[in-house]
Amino acid sequence: MSIQVNRLADPTVRAFVTAVNSHDKAAFDALLAPGATMSDDGTDRDVADWADREIFSSNGHMDVESEADSGRVLTVSYRNDAWGEMRTKWHFTVDDGKVTRFETGQA
Repeated sequence: MSIQVNRLADPTVRAFVTAVNSHDKAAFDALLAPGATMSDDGTDRDVADWADREIFSSNGHMDVESEADSGRVLTVSYRNDAWGEMRTKWHFTVDDGKVTRFETGQA
């Protein structure tokens, strides 16, 4: 059973999931701190390139299964047109309302 996005504990992470699920690239970009970084399955990636490929051009969607660490760690059923559906873990580093780093990978 998924957690409703509006019930996620961390407001920045909540906005991140909302931006992903609504395919709102401008809102997504606005949530990232200058120089924000990310990794996918332990490999650092270029955030803009990765987000375009894995979220925006492939209809990415996050169904949150659980949250931990005050809402900054999510277990998610993630799906997109490129890879189908998979269970993933997301770790967020947030500073002053902006995502400075996120890490995702298979759970």
